[in-house]
Amino acid sequence: MSDEEITLTAGDAEVTVRPGNGGRVGGLRVGGLELLRQGERFGCFPMVPWCGRIRDGRFRDGGDVHQMPLNAAPNAIHGTVRDGVWKVARRTPDEVVLTYDLVAPWPFTGRVTQAVTLAEDALTLAMAVETYDSSFPAQIGWHPWFNRNLGGDDVQVAFAPAWQEERGDDHLPTGERVEPKPGPWDDCFGTPGGVDVTLTWPGQLEVKVTSPEEWVVVYDEQEAAVCVEPQTGPPDGLNTHPRLVTLLEPLEATTEWRWTRL
Repeated sequence: MSDEEITLTAGDAEVTVRPGNGGRVGGLRVGGLELLRQGERFGCFPMVPWCGRIRDGRFRDGGDVHQMPLNAAPNAIHGTVRDGVWKVARRTPDEVVLTYDLVAPWPFTGRVTQAVTLAEDALTLAMAVETYDSSFPAQIGWHPWFNRNLGGDDVQVAFAPAWQEERGDDHLPTGERVEPKPGPWDDCFGTPGGVDVTLTWPGQLEVKVTSPEEWVVVYDEQEAAVCVEPQTGPPDGLNTHPRLVTLLEPLEATTEWRWTRL
């Protein structure tokens, strides 16, 4: 793992990006307040080429079954790129573009490109997955760890999903959709109009996490942090809601975090 750290600035906002630590955003400071939990496993990491858990680590592509390492036994979790070293393709004072070539244990060749763009009042993350050869199923998502507390009251999470994916004892969707339930959550929600989640640290900041994507996982079972994860499909989506990457059509996704001082 490389220790290289890239810092972007815009107004009083500052973002650190760590290409050698899975292409993750390591920190986001707004007016001196650090919004993201610190540590090499935290910040905000990209989930590619799948999001959340794959049941038993296996997914089907046509007649072929592929086995991924069981890094959350008995399942595989959060893709492979968060464990890799990304390359810097381009950088300016307020933007960096990173690339990562897919390698084993992922069975297909391709490239992931991620752009991190900072404005005075927003951070935009964009990703694309391209194939060099055959088509393959994939997912894109982001896994930010927002600090529950910024030195004042705990964060409040507000959103209005259309449904909640019923969660089995194995933390995977059962395939049934239910009315959204109150937290605590480690759950996937359907957002047909796009992801729109508001995080409010009373008297300090409000951050709106939005995305055109139609799925979001909210995880708030840890004391230190709250995760709001926009993604292109639900957990185990390679099996249940596959999105194909083809030579003519890459898989693309974006998310924006826009903040307001309170």
